[in-house]
Amino acid sequence: MLVRALPLIAALAPLVGINVAYWIGAHNDVLPSCIPYLDGCTSISSTGRYPPGDRLFRAILLPQATVLAVTWYFAVLWLKSLKPATRAGPVILGAGIVGAVALILYVSYLASNDPFYEIMRSYGVYLYFGGTALAQLVLSLALERSPMQRAMVWITVTPWALGVVNLAQKEILGSLNSNENRIEWIASLLMQVWFVMLWIMWRKTRLTLEVKTR
Repeated sequence: MLVRALPLIAALAPLVGINVAYWIGAHNDVLPSCIPYLDGCTSISSTGRYPPGDRLFRAILLPQATVLAVTWYFAVLWLKSLKPATRAGPVILGAGIVGAVALILYVSYLASNDPFYEIMRSYGVYLYFGGTALAQLVLSLALERSPMQRAMVWITVTPWALGVVNLAQKEILGSLNSNENRIEWIASLLMQVWFVMLWIMWRKTRLTLEVKTR
């Protein structure tokens, strides 16, 4: 069913959009050619800043915000069905919605070089990563202990650790370097892998949506 596929859509859509947009940019010589996950030759933001790949970037990531918001809504309902006494729902939904709205902000101001828009873009990307990662972490910790749950926790902890490393190396090496780009690509990939694992969990627990009337 479509609802059960939402985490898979949330995982694959950005991976396809970002990586294909990067390939288009590299193919058209507006971006350096490399393996960005290993070399960090360019940032994720750059893939959505230069035509013609920027069109695909926006066409996928703007609807992705809606997919994320709906996914978090159903994720909270799913968690409540598994653990009715949990109080994690508002935190998960709040952080997830912040991440979804921030994604719209980030993509909307991506191509502008105006200082004000650059500030808005920076807030957007940090709130997107922070809100999404927080929602993932809280949901992972709220689940019953299992090998899958432990894997989900480790996957969510790693981007936070990478974020701390990123901040530390920015103070030492400056804001623009390959290490920062590499960390950004890897953290983004791990966040998408987490959604694949959520999709697996929904399938294992046979999540279904019922509409009832009196």
